[in-house]
Amino acid sequence: MIDLYSRRVVGWSMQSRQTTDAVLQALHMAVWRRKPKQRVLIHSDQGSQFTSMDWAAFIRAHNLEHSMSRRGNCHDNAVAESFFSSLKRERIRRRTYKTREEARQDVFDYIEMFYNPVRKQVRNGMLSPAQFERQQILKAEGV
Repeated sequence: MIDLYSRRVVGWSMQSRQTTDAVLQALHMAVWRRKPKQRVLIHSDQGSQFTSMDWAAFIRAHNLEHSMSRRGNCHDNAVAESFFSSLKRERIRRRTYKTREEARQDVFDYIEMFYNPVRKQVRNGMLSPAQFERQQILKAEGV
């Protein structure tokens, strides 16, 4: 789950398959981290995990609004596709993992120790997602 405003990865999960449980874990992490006070728009593709009853129930229970575009509208997911391209290019393609846990730890390191706090984003004025969010908070506080 990526916050479109700052490009920060706010929720993620790794499993052997992309099941409803996997995407719910990522969404749960995002909700736990952000603790939204107002209704939040959640955009996804048309995968079966995003049309399941469990997904719909979680969305309703957490005051979220689900957005899903028509087939073939790949640009709606451009931010997520760009993130996965960067992850593969900058980290995964350079490594061979002996275990799934080793891969999970490396993805954690990429997201939480590099991508969110360090990796500069053109969209954010060459600030990392974390730096961009801090800057926006300071602006809102008038600092």
